[in-house]
Amino acid sequence: MTDLNTRIHEAEGRLLEELRRQRRLLREASEGASGVSIGQKVADAVAATIGSWPFIIVQSVLLAGWVTLNVIAWIQHWDPYPFILLNLALSFQAAYAGPFILMSQNRQQDIDRRKAESDYQVNVKAELEIELLHQKIDALKEQELADLARAVRSLTEHLEARRG
Repeated sequence: MTDLNTRIHEAEGRLLEELRRQRRLLREASEGASGVSIGQKVADAVAATIGSWPFIIVQSVLLAGWVTLNVIAWIQHWDPYPFILLNLALSFQAAYAGPFILMSQNRQQDIDRRKAESDYQVNVKAELEIELLHQKIDALKEQELADLARAVRSLTEHLEARRG
């Protein structure tokens, strides 16, 4: 039993130290934007803009206007059907937006992975604490049973002494 306690305390110490280190790293990463490069900030801003409803609405209005003006234009069609210039512009937008979005997602994935590792270590620490509490409760039960056994023995001896 003491060997198990020693192993638990050693594992607990190592885990606490690792959790403190992880917490320091997360705090430093969240406090200072110094760890985030300009490219990462730009990627996050572009991904946030492209993934917003205002962007989708504005782009949809512009596309509808483009198509409408080219369909009903009486004098000059600058991009007649099948709207090749519009397709080129949208392809250009997609070619540049895709990498920005992927960079932002990769950075978010790294942040999520670090948080998941930290959560796992906290769960392991909680499991160790629960195991330690179980051991303490078991020890208290054993002590209580021993005390009850002594009390029963004492009462039995006392009763036998009174009878005899």
